[in-house]
Amino acid sequence: MKRLLILGLALGGAFAANAFAANAENGKAKAAQICAACHGPDGNKPSAPDQPILAGQHYDYLVRALTDYKNGRRNNPIMKGFAAQLSKQEIEDRAAWFSSQKSRLHDQR
Repeated sequence: MKRLLILGLALGGAFAANAFAANAENGKAKAAQICAACHGPDGNKPSAPDQPILAGQHYDYLVRALTDYKNGRRNNPIMKGFAAQLSKQEIEDRAAWFSSQKSRLHDQR
């Protein structure tokens, strides 16, 4: 039981460390250049109903999704074209930016 707790803490720390290594401000600048056209400047205003709201999404989910588009595990011609050009750091920076934004999908009490 103790080993599982230590393993869980170590894995959680690894995910948190990745989020801290990312630079949300760099992600904001890059998102404004490309991502904003379809998802809105802060990820809250998609230009079409089939485009997701990215604001407030989990950091690790966004990293995985962009990486999967880049590697062809997800199939969307537009996203594959954009993601194919991104470095690992650029993916992490954009994920940090969008995950740090308040989502209009969440209950804002």
